[in-house]
Amino acid sequence: MNNILCTLCQSDIKTLPLQRFLAYKTDWQSFCREAIILKRLVDMKLNPFIKNKKYKDMNPKEKAKEKEVKAKATENLKEEKESKENPVEETAPLAEENELEKQLEEANATIEDQKDKYLRLSAEFDNYRKRTMKEKAELILNGGEKSLSSILPVVDDLERALQTMEKATDVAAVKEGVELIYNKFIAVLNQNGVKIIETKDQALDTDYHEAIAVVPAPSEKQKGKILDCVQTGYTLNDKVLRHAKVVVGE
Repeated sequence: MNNILCTLCQSDIKTLPLQRFLAYKTDWQSFCREAIILKRLVDMKLNPFIKNKKYKDMNPKEKAKEKEVKAKATENLKEEKESKENPVEETAPLAEENELEKQLEEANATIEDQKDKYLRLSAEFDNYRKRTMKEKAELILNGGEKSLSSILPVVDDLERALQTMEKATDVAAVKEGVELIYNKFIAVLNQNGVKIIETKDQALDTDYHEAIAVVPAPSEKQKGKILDCVQTGYTLNDKVLRHAKVVVGE
């Protein structure tokens, strides 16, 4: 058997498909028989005289075997030819697989990008929330800083007025000084949005006024109107800080 293989390998026949037989045949005796028959076919193709002579010398079994091998060889050559003519059918599944892998990579990249954006946005929102809470706490503690700073000059004037009143003998001058300080203080309140609720000759408005007494009106026109203000009321940016306590005529 080894001699047969050596003879086949050393021959000048280059079209003998040994690799195909090795791939599909596990029976060495069958392999050698088919290889010998195929070698004969090639020899007969190259030399018509040998073809006719050897074919005549074959017994019926060898002739049948030769036809079978020839049919198999023809079928294999046909399959190879079809595979070469239609390479797109073989490469189509590979191309589709590559396209799916590419889409999967793009989808994973998009997911990673969106995940990174979500984490960054979440961190930014958390920082914003903490900063807002801190600013709110500071505003509650120091919200009146501006208002109090504007009142300090009025306090200074009051201190100076007290020192002056210890030595002053002119009551009118002291009264004028106190009125100036009061007007200055009212101006500071107006700057901070605090305004006095008007009551003089105004009709009673329960949104701003609180009637603590009712007296007979001096005239018909003053009925239902405010005659006197017992305690001044104030508003802060149009919101009532304290209702004005008034006396109403009837």
